[in-house]
Amino acid sequence: MPVIISRTAIEGQISQAAQVPMNDYLFLMHNDVTDDSRSRDNDWAAYISKLQQAGVFQGGSAIGDGVCMTKNGTPPRITTQLSGFIRVQAESLSKAQQLVQGNPVFEAGGTVEIRELPKT
Repeated sequence: MPVIISRTAIEGQISQAAQVPMNDYLFLMHNDVTDDSRSRDNDWAAYISKLQQAGVFQGGSAIGDGVCMTKNGTPPRITTQLSGFIRVQAESLSKAQQLVQGNPVFEAGGTVEIRELPKT
């Protein structure tokens, strides 16, 4: 016997899904992958595409050289352990953790630090 689902029930489910609050997270990729395990550009393209298709990708970039600045005293040296970042949206930290799957740094055995961007 076929199951009949009303259009209003489907629209209600879509509306509820759209109302789920999303949090912003940063994936901070550490520079701890060995040279023989480094990812290729096509690995990154596939991973970014996966995040875009899921509607969670908010941007990202490699991180280059820079400086630390302070008004008082001597500034510390810049952190050299970070190689890039990706900004995503997810319902929770556990959902954000699931989005790391396929990240070329993570898949090569490197570290991906996940940080929530608090709403202010």
